[in-house]
Amino acid sequence: MIKHTRYAEEFQDKDRREMDSTVVTSVSSQFPSEVNELYRHERSDRHLGSLLTDLGERTLYDASAQCNRCGYCETACPTYMLTGRETISARGRNQFVRMLVEGRAKDPAEAAEALSTCLLCGACSSACYAKVPTPDIVLEGRRALDGYGDNFFARAAVKTLLDAPGLFAFWLKLAYLVKLTGLPRLAARLGLYDFLGMPGLADAEGALDRVPLRFAAELLRKDPALKPQGRTSVNWAYFAACGPNYIFTDVALATVRVLRRHAGEGVFIENQCCGLLAHNYGRLEDAREFARRNILRYEELKAAAGEFPVIADCSSCAAFMKSYEQLFTSDTEWRPRAAAFAAAVRDILEFVPADKLPHPPPEALEKAGKVTYHDSCRACHGQGIRQEPRAALRKLAGKRYAELPESDWCCGGAGAFAFTQPELSAKVLDRKLRNIASVQADTVVVGATSCLIQINAGLKTAFPSARAVHYSAFLDGLSGDKPVGK
Repeated sequence: MIKHTRYAEEFQDKDRREMDSTVVTSVSSQFPSEVNELYRHERSDRHLGSLLTDLGERTLYDASAQCNRCGYCETACPTYMLTGRETISARGRNQFVRMLVEGRAKDPAEAAEALSTCLLCGACSSACYAKVPTPDIVLEGRRALDGYGDNFFARAAVKTLLDAPGLFAFWLKLAYLVKLTGLPRLAARLGLYDFLGMPGLADAEGALDRVPLRFAAELLRKDPALKPQGRTSVNWAYFAACGPNYIFTDVALATVRVLRRHAGEGVFIENQCCGLLAHNYGRLEDAREFARRNILRYEELKAAAGEFPVIADCSSCAAFMKSYEQLFTSDTEWRPRAAAFAAAVRDILEFVPADKLPHPPPEALEKAGKVTYHDSCRACHGQGIRQEPRAALRKLAGKRYAELPESDWCCGGAGAFAFTQPELSAKVLDRKLRNIASVQADTVVVGATSCLIQINAGLKTAFPSARAVHYSAFLDGLSGDKPVGK
């Protein structure tokens, strides 16, 4: 946990003053618990029926009311620690949503800054004794904002991923071909993205050095050993998350090689997107449809081959799939099926036991240099995965391994956060880069694709001798068959 010298008592009065000056307050003496200002009838489809918390199933109001404003979350919240502003702390965000539900804040737009600046990293929940699910509460608040998730790009991405994944792949390849011409870089230099009011597109385009023209799913479908047809038993099924599938194809292929090497033969489950994008942008029915299709695919394979783990190699997607049950809390048919699927999901970070890993060849270790590990937020905070990858890396790297200070401090990537909140993201990243430099790491091992993009983008200018490498690529590279990270 990140240490902090300021305590909650100092901010109790400041909290009330700042919050009360920002929102419209008209507190009634009797608040009927069944009233929820966020759930206007015409927008009820944008919200979850209830949240599954460490203290049990709760309504949004009850979940936010679990926050007693003790301030422990502020010792871990990156946005608060960088700004000292109560309204963009974890407990500040919880109080905003609670006041929206109670009707003390009449317009969700009044909480827009607090809600939009949250990294959804979950560090606050890890620090909280009551495990208040602040990321889920914040998302519920965001879904109440006018226009949230309704922009053209969000709608187009979700709909094509859901109903026409082949078309999505075609358009993405076309965009990659355009990138290879150098025209997007020229457009950025000419300020075209700023002129269009979309400066984040320039950052998104510039964050990727290499782009694939053949996606992982295409390659894996052609491997006869990964086909599920006729299988009566399965050691594992690989789930191609969108990041490894569409951006880091080498990570997906490395994951499959690692699984074969250490867990025997398995299959490619031929999945759709997990639905995280739709979920985070308020398109819950689309998220449920993604989940249903993946659950059905799992059930078909399970009926033929029995129990098996579903392995994902992006911690954000793995964490979301482990929470599928929350999408169906009011659906008696799909809830148990979602829970069964979630129970089968494993992050690659937790799947390969350290004692199964052989000592790598000296030349492979030499290429890796000094190794450290960055805790991807949805691995450590979302899934509680901390010790397994460290045990593996300590065995593989030995004395070359160095523990990263504040390893669970977010890198600032957080999906699209780096593009929607560039200034705040840069400040969060700067602290991560300083910690990497402090241990003079050559290789930073990560488990999520947004971390891979964000940290490498920062290292390129701040610490160019180092590089971020996905956990699967690192394990695969240390086998001696391929260079680390290639």
